[in-house]
Amino acid sequence: MQKSKAGSGSARSDAVRVIKKYPNRRLYDTDTSTYITLTDVKTLVMDNEPFVVRDAKTNDDLTRSILLQIILEEETAGVPIFTEQVLANIIRFYGHAMQDFMGSYLEKNVQIFMDLQSRMTAQAPGATPEAWKQFMNAQSPVMEGMMGTYLEQSRSAFNQLQEQMQKNSEQMLAALGLKR
Repeated sequence: MQKSKAGSGSARSDAVRVIKKYPNRRLYDTDTSTYITLTDVKTLVMDNEPFVVRDAKTNDDLTRSILLQIILEEETAGVPIFTEQVLANIIRFYGHAMQDFMGSYLEKNVQIFMDLQSRMTAQAPGATPEAWKQFMNAQSPVMEGMMGTYLEQSRSAFNQLQEQMQKNSEQMLAALGLKR
């Protein structure tokens, strides 16, 4: 599924692909004027194609819901990323005072890990998935160095999270007339 860049007839200035979800659960790609599947949406994600999924009737944004469906399919179909313990711990953060901070922390860590993956891929552009698997299992000094960098960036993200929490606490106490 390729997006036509030139002559698509689209006058949108935001360049975000719009996918409409109909009540019959079908997804309609307005760029290609075709019905698509969750697999096609996953391809858009993998290709870093900006898109939004909208309810065809109400125009509500359903993008998160569709992304969660893709994650659910991936988690149940193959080798899952999340253990039951991780999923249970994530659920425990919903409604907790730390929910916003946890979301931010996870987002920063995933981005740091994606940046690490991009750097590794750029250093070996022709490597096959099997070669990457062997490299990752080799525990080479290069890999240990990269993981050390990742862990340091993760620690930095956590420290930023702590500092933000401290600042928020101080602001809240000041607003209540209490000083630390």
